[in-house]
Amino acid sequence: MQVLAHRGSWRKASEKNTLEAFRRSFAMGFGIETDVRDRLGELVISHDPASRESPSWDAALGLYRDQGRRGALAINIKADSLQELLADSLRRHGIDNYFVFDMSVPDTVLYAARGVRFFTRQSEYEREPPLYDHAAGVWIDGFQTDWFSAEDLRGHLAAGKDVCVVSPEIHGRNCGRVWATLKGLAGAWACSLMLCTDRPEAAEAYFRD
Repeated sequence: MQVLAHRGSWRKASEKNTLEAFRRSFAMGFGIETDVRDRLGELVISHDPASRESPSWDAALGLYRDQGRRGALAINIKADSLQELLADSLRRHGIDNYFVFDMSVPDTVLYAARGVRFFTRQSEYEREPPLYDHAAGVWIDGFQTDWFSAEDLRGHLAAGKDVCVVSPEIHGRNCGRVWATLKGLAGAWACSLMLCTDRPEAAEAYFRD
């Protein structure tokens, strides 16, 4: 079971998507979920429109490389037409434990054509994940409800897909049922299951016990 720190391992909200939060995550062996877009021809990290204070994507990859590349990078794509810039940055840093997700469908087609590893998306509003046959995995989100069951996840895993589940506390809900569901699957599918969470240290302890 892989734990991904949502926007890094932050201690206060202002640390989300900062190099310090990423450094902390990588030092503890966690992967991260983060948001990438472009500004003035360069890739930066920002969930909202970028500014001159937005951290450099290249600097984040340098931290990841220097800490041993132990966890996966879940790259939330926030702008179209970043395929060339992103693929080049990953190649330069020698990184292959990653996936991109959340692009528009036309943009996803271009990532697939370029051979960039991507996850398709499924939620209560998107019951049929687009480009499923071409995707390396499925990003499972529940904006309003924990709509999915163990059988839903097992079906994706049996089809050879990796699965990353968004932990409900990210949307302000209790995470207990979802974590218990994942724990029931982790024994057989540990290498293919991921959890994106605001509580990475608590999740690691929960799934270790």
